[in-house]
Amino acid sequence: MTRSFIPLALAASFVAVAPAGAQEPDRQPNIVVTGEGEATLSPDMALIRLAVVREADTARAAMDSNNEAMTAVIAALKEAGIEARDLQTSGLSIEPRYVYPNEQNGETEPRIVGYQVTNGLTVRIRDLDKVGEILDRSVTLGVNQGGSIAFTNDDPSAALNEARKRAVEDAVSKARTLAEAAGVALGDVLQISEHTMGTPPPMPLGAKVMRMEAAADAVPVERGESSYTVQVNVTFELDQQ
Repeated sequence: MTRSFIPLALAASFVAVAPAGAQEPDRQPNIVVTGEGEATLSPDMALIRLAVVREADTARAAMDSNNEAMTAVIAALKEAGIEARDLQTSGLSIEPRYVYPNEQNGETEPRIVGYQVTNGLTVRIRDLDKVGEILDRSVTLGVNQGGSIAFTNDDPSAALNEARKRAVEDAVSKARTLAEAAGVALGDVLQISEHTMGTPPPMPLGAKVMRMEAAADAVPVERGESSYTVQVNVTFELDQQ
C-alpha cells in the first residue's frame, strides 16, 4: 500500500513547483494617502463624573455615611429631570487609611486608623441649561470629588458624514499633488479605510480628579462646540503616462 501512493505524492510535488523561468504577474503600481476631515456640531448632551467620599473609623460607618449622601444626590438628580437610564454607578472603593512609622509618631509598623469609601456616579444630562444647577446642587448634597465634564451629541451622524466627505476630498487632493509631482496619473480607488475621533469621555475617577467646594451660585458652564474628526486611508492605482 505504501508503494502505490508514491507516484501520487511525486505528482503533487511536481505540480506545486513553478516552472523554471516563470515570473509573477506584474502588480499595478499604487499610492496610499491619508486624508483628514473635521466637522463641528453644537452639543446637546453633557457627561459628568461625580463622586461622594466619606471617611470614618470603621468601614461600616464610612459606607453608611457614603450611602446616605449618595442616595440624596441620586434623588435630587431625578427630581431635576435626570432619567434612571442616564445615571450609572462608575466605581465603588473601600480603602483603609494608614499611619506609617516615622520619628515623630513612635509607630513601629503601619497601622489602620480609619477607612475611606468612594462611590462614583456618571450622569448624562440632556438639558444643557441644567448643567450648572445640577453640579451645584450635587455638591450641596454631598458630592466632594469629581467634576469632570464632556459635551457631546446624542446623534453625531450628520457631523461625521460631513467629516468623512472632507477627509476623502483631502485624500484625493493629496494624491493628485503627489501623482503630478511623480509624473503619473491617478487611477481607480482600490481601498478606503477610516478612523473616527470624537469628543472624549470624561476622565475616570482617580488621583487627578479635583476636589469640589460648594458655591453660592450655580456653576458657570460654557458648552462650546463638539468636534468630530475622521481620517481615511485611500489606496489609488497609478497609471503610467
